[in-house]
Amino acid sequence: MSAPSSQPRLDEVPATRRAVEFAALYVAIPVVHVVYFDALGTFLPLAAMVLCGAVLLAVTPGFRWRELVDPRGLRAWLPYAGGFIAVAAAVILGFTLVLVPGQLFHLPLHETRLWAAIMLIYPLASVLTQELIFRPLFFRRYAPLFGSDAAAIVANAAVYALVHAFYQNWVAIVLTFGAGLIFGWTYRRSGSFPLVVLMHAVAGQLVFTIGLGVYFYHGAIG
Repeated sequence: MSAPSSQPRLDEVPATRRAVEFAALYVAIPVVHVVYFDALGTFLPLAAMVLCGAVLLAVTPGFRWRELVDPRGLRAWLPYAGGFIAVAAAVILGFTLVLVPGQLFHLPLHETRLWAAIMLIYPLASVLTQELIFRPLFFRRYAPLFGSDAAAIVANAAVYALVHAFYQNWVAIVLTFGAGLIFGWTYRRSGSFPLVVLMHAVAGQLVFTIGLGVYFYHGAIG
């Protein structure tokens, strides 16, 4: 399966309009979320972002919702996904041992019900919505604004990290920027939404299982 590319009809949507949409969706909403977190809470800005993003994706020329469940390309990339998961586990373990060794496997060992709920709910409630906005929508509608694949992938990682800034700690920013580079490159090369969802879901589950989940709560350790 080839990587998603700009559709000819995308030119019908002026670049200036798409630039304004990009700034509002990927920059303004996350910044407002950080500045006004006490008033807005965790979920309202994120829900607004997902709703607006879904509408924009639906009206993006050339996009079809069935692309999101297309399994083609997934099988060929499974060894790559396995390698990523192994490396991610090692990185997460290393960060945990250095930064918060007391949190090592805390959730599965001491808060098993909460851990089990996160394992079940996180892929559906968080991963699917994040990947929808940051991969198909971004690369279908906004990647051409950046002039090259490399620039688009870096921009994708930057705004992906920005949307996690409300957690108010550098670990969340660093990890999500690195993950954004990998997920963006993977989606651009493979064109597979199920692949990046799988990689993101397992990586996130590892974060909460191994012990870095403490950094993915607002107001966690700075």
